Amino acid sequence: MTVGEAPVKRRRVWVLWCVAGLAYAVDLGSKLAVVAWLEGRAAVPVIGTWMELRVQRNPGAAFSMGRTTTIVFTLVAAGVAVAVVRVSRRLTSTPWAVSLGLILGGAVGNLTDRVFRSPGGMRGAVVDFISVRDFSVMNLADWAITCGCALAVLLSVRGQALGAAVSAADTAAPTASPS
Repeated sequence: MTVGEAPVKRRRVWVLWCVAGLAYAVDLGSKLAVVAWLEGRAAVPVIGTWMELRVQRNPGAAFSMGRTTTIVFTLVAAGVAVAVVRVSRRLTSTPWAVSLGLILGGAVGNLTDRVFRSPGGMRGAVVDFISVRDFSVMNLADWAITCGCALAVLLSVRGQALGAAVSAADTAAPTASPS
């Protein structure tokens, strides 16, 4: 790079994939554990009765809304995953990579339940298990999506760009120009 040239922006899609993979793995592992150890048992207090671990199957969305339209939520989760992957091609911002990685990992976590859990066929019920008194019962995918969306709103309000398209020439080693 010569004097006066703007620094090369590197793609941050690898950050997105790492965050998404971690969010997905933690969500899937937690759901497998609570189904194996807690389903069919009494709630386990975490913070008194304010927060408990209680397994609940949810065919709907947040707060169990739309229990009869599970297929819609399945299609929305798939659409979100596709949209994030498409946007990732121009991603150069690390904070945006974290935000989109959380959203992708959470969406795929709940999508996995909808596709593979009973009754199956894109109509499966999501495993929720974090019960907050007088609020909701949720899972770690829901938390990942919520945190990712909150971060996206913050980044948008601050005017932080996702990044521009990065060509192969932009990521190649800089060459010296004659002076």
